[in-house]
Amino acid sequence: MIEPGTKMSQSKNRIALVDGCRLPFMRSGTEYFELISYDLAREALKGIVVRNGLDPKTVDAVIMGTVVQNTSTSNVARDAALGAGFPNTTPAYTVTMACISSSRAIADAAMMLQTAQAEIALAGGVEMLSDVPVGFSKEVRQKFFESRKYKSPLEYAQFLKGLGPSDFLPQAPAIAEFSTGEVMGESADKLAAMFGVSREAQDEYALRSHQMADKATKEGKLKNEIIPTAVPPNFKSLEQDNTFREDSSLEALAKLKPVFVKPFGTVTAGNASPLTDGASATLLMSEEKAKSLGYKPKAIIRDFVFVAQDPKEELLLGPAYATPTILERNGLTFADLDVIEIHEAFAGQVLAVLSALESQTFAEKLGRSEPVAKIDMNKINTWGGSISLGHPFGATGARLVTTAANRLHDEGGKFALVTACAAGGLGHAMLLEIQD
Repeated sequence: MIEPGTKMSQSKNRIALVDGCRLPFMRSGTEYFELISYDLAREALKGIVVRNGLDPKTVDAVIMGTVVQNTSTSNVARDAALGAGFPNTTPAYTVTMACISSSRAIADAAMMLQTAQAEIALAGGVEMLSDVPVGFSKEVRQKFFESRKYKSPLEYAQFLKGLGPSDFLPQAPAIAEFSTGEVMGESADKLAAMFGVSREAQDEYALRSHQMADKATKEGKLKNEIIPTAVPPNFKSLEQDNTFREDSSLEALAKLKPVFVKPFGTVTAGNASPLTDGASATLLMSEEKAKSLGYKPKAIIRDFVFVAQDPKEELLLGPAYATPTILERNGLTFADLDVIEIHEAFAGQVLAVLSALESQTFAEKLGRSEPVAKIDMNKINTWGGSISLGHPFGATGARLVTTAANRLHDEGGKFALVTACAAGGLGHAMLLEIQD
């Protein structure tokens, strides 16, 4: 067993990120509307296997993250793996950890490889926010349960007793935090106010995200991570994301009204990530196995950490805690990082995290004498982020890892930080390294 706190780079089996890919991300209700999460997950798994010339029989495990589950495919990793042509002897399971679900899937796979429980694993995630399950109130569900025992027409007549027409209206899953009752957008508004992040600054960051995504797409930077797909029934070929807006402007963003805290909030539909459908996958191996098969790893997963903090006051501040932790564990400083990929749930959340990392007050809260970082925006999300590329909850973590590795090669860097916040007051950071 690996001792808790041991760095990945200190273990016997170093973990190679051989490849990563994703389907084009689509705004919910658009191109993937006729599909379910199983369809997207299956295509992502097939895509990474085919383009790497990998025999599915050699894969020891398939792990995928998801958040809003389709109840008919609750273990979507298993169903998608079977649909993608993996033998029925390949174990596959699904994890959920809010917006860092596929990050958790990658971490689980890495630990299996690290402890020699596997040599080859696929890890990724999927989300279909076009297909959220709807249900009924607890009272109606209880009635349905009890009705299984009904035997006479009279008993069925009692079904409606105590219920009104509104009780039969479908209910979408709650988007509020169960522990606090607060909607994530409200938390983002609160966090932005806490760190003095203005509406103007948030809109400027959102515009930057769209411009970076547009530029990266036109320059072909994202082509290597996107697997073109044809969607039935028309089988229209999809080759790029439809989530970013190349014509976005500060003037247009400024006209949008607050969504969560009205009328004085600062979070709008324009400076938040959109509802998105998509799937992603990564191919992981022990470094020794990768080399024996002739693969050249894109990067080594040097380390990862998961953190948690108060979901009431610091719901989205996870990266500010995870980043110094992973840097200290690996003897690095923020200045050593060449590439930074941070999840953009909201522009205000990103800017608050960056502000915290530069803050002396926050440093003292961490027991540090100096701030964690001096921010260089030229290292951060230069190919766009979740605000522009979209955020399929279960798939975003693997996208971040894939993009970070590709940027390291494109920009000639050595170290990349991937970090994200998640519902429940959770956070995550992963350190990638390219070997000389």
